[in-house]
Amino acid sequence: MIPGTCSIGDLARATGVKAETIRYYERIGLLPSPARTGGNYRAYIKPHLERLRFIRRGRDLGFSLDAVRELLRLSDDRRQPCGEVDQVARAHLAEVESKIADLVVLRGELRLLIEQCRHGTVAECRVIEGLAARA
Repeated sequence: MIPGTCSIGDLARATGVKAETIRYYERIGLLPSPARTGGNYRAYIKPHLERLRFIRRGRDLGFSLDAVRELLRLSDDRRQPCGEVDQVARAHLAEVESKIADLVVLRGELRLLIEQCRHGTVAECRVIEGLAARA
């Protein structure tokens, strides 16, 4: 290994991202391709680690790959105003809030179906009836 570099396995362990996912991020251009060793192994350096941690955190927060790509693009120019970053984050927050609202409605519907259960047979099951009524 080249001094100051790490293998894909080391990078995977350091970030909690699977090696297959790291290679995928390289293929789609989120992570730049690293230098290669004499044996043609990938040799990652600290900027790869930092960028992959950024991607991982963005994905953990639910940002789409396109949003992460946009945030990476914006983060590459540290001198620009952060208005565009805020727009990306606000759009994602709106999506999250919409999903939460949908889940609250879903929870209410499921609770209602379950509360109507009379513990009889499947033929009398309110959950089954409720699902059939929505189909």
